Amino acid sequence: MWSRLRRFLDVLREDLDAAIRRDPAALTLVEVALAYPGVHAVWGYRLAHRMWREPHLRLPARLLSQAVRAATGIEIHPGARIGRRLFIDHGMGVVIGETAEVGDDVLLFHGATLGGKAMRRGKRHPTLGDRVVVGAGAKVLGPVWVGDGAQIGANAVVIADVPPGAVAVGVPARVRVKPRVLPDAVDVDDPAMYI
Repeated sequence: MWSRLRRFLDVLREDLDAAIRRDPAALTLVEVALAYPGVHAVWGYRLAHRMWREPHLRLPARLLSQAVRAATGIEIHPGARIGRRLFIDHGMGVVIGETAEVGDDVLLFHGATLGGKAMRRGKRHPTLGDRVVVGAGAKVLGPVWVGDGAQIGANAVVIADVPPGAVAVGVPARVRVKPRVLPDAVDVDDPAMYI
């Protein structure tokens, strides 16, 4: 039991560290732990997802996810599969659907949607690889795949696969190959420059 608690606390600490690393406005771990709704939503999701895996706890898991949504403005279905160190910056209006899969070290900005476009059971939400950035207001719809290191521009509507390292911008989104980045370049550059 102590090892499970230790692993859980390590994951919570990773979430805090991800916020500090990805948000230049974050000053301290205490500030992030107390005042960042994106972190609170991810923590609520982690508990709800654990409950979701037990069939008799699915209703309580959904109720918890709705309480977290009411408190943070961020809706993450407890059935979604989210990797480590997800950071949701600002967060209001973010939606992550039930069959969405999110890799490690992903950054989502406010208003981002990982949603479906079909009203049937089965895989209907996107899969994001590791180190993906989804800009403010962007919509990634359907069972599409977004490769490792890809960036989705603000307000883009992605309805087709995006290869690793590419940038998708526009409505509907078109893929632009991202030019080589200098070693000292910032971690997240502005996808709008590829329009």
